Amino acid sequence: ARLGGDEFTILIPDLERVEHALNVAHRVKEAMRRPFLIDGNEIFVTASIGISLFPEDGDDSSSLLKYADTAMYHAKNCGKNNAKLYSSSLTMQIMSHVKLEVGLRRALQNDELYLLYQPQLDVRTSEIVGVEALVRWRHPERGVISPTEFIPLAEETGLIVPIGEWVLRTACNQARAWQGQNRRALRMAVNLSAKQFKDENLSQIVLSALDDTGLDPKLLELELTEGTLMDDAKATMATLERLRGIGVYLSIDDFGTGYSSMNYLKRFDVRALKIDRSFICGLPQDSENAAITRAIIAMAHGLKMAVVAEGVETEVQARFLAEHGAPHMQGYLFARPLPLAEVLALLEGRRERRAA
Repeated sequence: ARLGGDEFTILIPDLERVEHALNVAHRVKEAMRRPFLIDGNEIFVTASIGISLFPEDGDDSSSLLKYADTAMYHAKNCGKNNAKLYSSSLTMQIMSHVKLEVGLRRALQNDELYLLYQPQLDVRTSEIVGVEALVRWRHPERGVISPTEFIPLAEETGLIVPIGEWVLRTACNQARAWQGQNRRALRMAVNLSAKQFKDENLSQIVLSALDDTGLDPKLLELELTEGTLMDDAKATMATLERLRGIGVYLSIDDFGTGYSSMNYLKRFDVRALKIDRSFICGLPQDSENAAITRAIIAMAHGLKMAVVAEGVETEVQARFLAEHGAPHMQGYLFARPLPLAEVLALLEGRRERRAA
């Protein structure tokens, strides 16, 4: 039966074993793998399947449909084109997920979000050349919730757009405050999500944040991932052009984990590449990571881009990177993401040492 939209239900009578239901689900997925021809175009479709059992999961149609639906959404969250059996723990997971979403919607209103700042250093001079703003959530009941838990939720629900704007404005305001305190100007790096980058109002939001805070545009760095940039190359270049017109500094974050081509990198005309921490880990003993890192540095230099290495944790890694032309780094070797007061103390201490 078709329930509506893209949802269908299959009723299997006289089911003797759970495996039989899984076999039916497998046959459905296999049938869906074959492309459909529409007006000469091949259309590929996947199926996410949830399974509930009578009488174990419910003894009426309403309960069985509800629990199959719960299992189906679990299948979608596991990467789509999956089949999953219902279990009572799924209901608890979904309730927890919904509760977290409600909490996240309130977080902005209740000032539960805050920023930490991770310094970026030039190891040749030991000078702090910039900081990256990183959002955190202090939940009133659960305490600090990891960004690996709430950022995907924000992306899924669209809350990443207002959260991202709050991060942008707060970071710009702080960077302007440093600028006004006669401290050496520091570039403030802010991550842009894919949803933010695709927002048609992005350039106006950035301009508004700069105008409202008075921050010099060249002191704002916007970080984008390769996947975001490559999703729609034509639209990407138009958006980048508008951002360049504002005067902000553009960089590609987590470089090496996506699929950028040399041709697109040249056309995107960004100012810097940030080498993903996955390539820094194990340097220099990991010969493959060492080769990839050297290649990224050489490519960036060839395209006249700056390079920043993320996730630097050891002196050996830092020495390798500096020797191969990547002296700008950030990572736990130098400083973890810090609260504002600790960043100010760090900056003040370095200024006093310079004066001495």
